[in-house]
Amino acid sequence: MLFPYSREFPMQPHSLLHRIDGDLLGRVVAAALSRGGDYADVFLEERAESSLHMEDGAIRAASNGTVAGIGVRVLAGERTGYAFTEDCTPDALYRVARTAAAIADDVRDVAPVQVAARRPRDLYRTAVPLVGAAPSERVPFLERAPAAACAVDERIRKVNVSLNEEVKTVAVASSDGVLVEDVQPMISFRVMCIAEDGDLKTSGMSGDGARRGLELLDGDAPERIGRLAAEQAVRNLAAQPAPGGPQTVVLGNAYSGVLLHEAVGHGLEAYFNHKGFSRYSGQIGEQVASPLVTVVDDGTIENERGSINVDDEGNASGSTVLIENGILRGYLHDRLSARVMDVLPTGNGRRESYSSMPLPRMTNTFMPAGEHSAEEIIASVDRGVYAVQFGGGQVEIGKGDFVFAATEAYLIEDGRIGAPLRDVTLIGNGPEVMQRVTMVGSDYRISEGMWTCGKDGQSVPVGVGMPTVKISSITVGGTA
Repeated sequence: MLFPYSREFPMQPHSLLHRIDGDLLGRVVAAALSRGGDYADVFLEERAESSLHMEDGAIRAASNGTVAGIGVRVLAGERTGYAFTEDCTPDALYRVARTAAAIADDVRDVAPVQVAARRPRDLYRTAVPLVGAAPSERVPFLERAPAAACAVDERIRKVNVSLNEEVKTVAVASSDGVLVEDVQPMISFRVMCIAEDGDLKTSGMSGDGARRGLELLDGDAPERIGRLAAEQAVRNLAAQPAPGGPQTVVLGNAYSGVLLHEAVGHGLEAYFNHKGFSRYSGQIGEQVASPLVTVVDDGTIENERGSINVDDEGNASGSTVLIENGILRGYLHDRLSARVMDVLPTGNGRRESYSSMPLPRMTNTFMPAGEHSAEEIIASVDRGVYAVQFGGGQVEIGKGDFVFAATEAYLIEDGRIGAPLRDVTLIGNGPEVMQRVTMVGSDYRISEGMWTCGKDGQSVPVGVGMPTVKISSITVGGTA
């Protein structure tokens, strides 16, 4: 059964804590500690989801449903015990608590833990989710994008549109006495276009997403997104082969943040550092990037896709400076890594669902603005590549080695943006590339919320951001 939600803010879900009270959760936490664990928490989740997918002007797929479950975690030193269930009865909760407790081996009696509810901040204040509403309330948004896309150019042959909505309610009760609940909305709207010219076919993609509701699509948003996808597809029809080899590369603002996220950010998650697997291990206080480089992870930006009121361990999200003027200042921590490294958690303990253990994960990761205009940066390049948007890529997290495909890129000649390029890949090492940053733009922007980060089989929503940045040399894989 789906949650009934009010169309008017504030949202009024059926609270998890109205059905599973704090006293019961305190007894479950005590059961989890009954074999000598030194910390335990209970994570409750109920997620309502809805999606529509349109192809060739017709709805081809639709889904609507809800999932729910509870996970119990026990820490004993650096060891972790974890168990979960979809059965929310008291007997089932005690059973998974005892299973997780088996990581420890000092049987003892533990009094029920007294947990006190606290209210988190509210970063999603404008969200008006319609999960569970009739498709007739949402289909008109999908119908508007194809017409706008096809009006861009007669060579647009296919337009696919998808709308996904989610409202996730989570609650955490811990042996520290914390009891907190959060209602997390999410929406994404995406358009993919295919353009054809003879035997040549190219694609373009655009979208938007945030911790909002359907107000994300107010005004002409569906038409704008449709046009952007179509323009990219048409532009790629005229693209020429990319030049290969070491090149000066200018990374465009906003979307290039995905390269920062993958090639640098993952290496700053403490999971890899307390084990010594990261290039950044043991380097706090050292110069690890150009003095022009600052990197921040901030889960408190209102309504952004990666933002969270609290993480999945019940800690308030925060803003963490990871690299400051090229100096490594710290890592992103969950509770376990913080204990091991004797620091405070940073509010980055995240998990995909109740069936997953939390890990240190990014939220919204970005490089703040610098002093140069984008025009000045382009004008400083005699010959190079201007990479604007990115698709898939591969990263070896420990070393930071990466290969990224640019879905929109241009040749730079004599300080001017020239012909569009195709088959552009950027190949390099994240820490080394950050040493080669020579100019940082004043046009910082966080990208439209379309990014999902995968790690250890878990996916979580994230945000990325970047100003225009000049890199003195990156190897460009091309066919010219």
